[in-house]
Amino acid sequence: MADSVYKIITLVGTSTESWERAAAVAVERASKTLRDLRVAEVEELDMSLENGKVVAYRAKVRVSFKFEG
Repeated sequence: MADSVYKIITLVGTSTESWERAAAVAVERASKTLRDLRVAEVEELDMSLENGKVVAYRAKVRVSFKFEG
């Protein structure tokens, strides 16, 4: 196996449904512009609130992909 280098970026996905959907949104969007995605790791979860109610779930996700530069 040849030596490889991977780049890691942090994304924040949001959803009104769930944290799982928020994480999936981040990965789905990244896959439209990045090639060879390898691993996604949920780093942090939080919520946006308005008047004491949850209005959105947010997932901070680290995504790695093969570096070709």
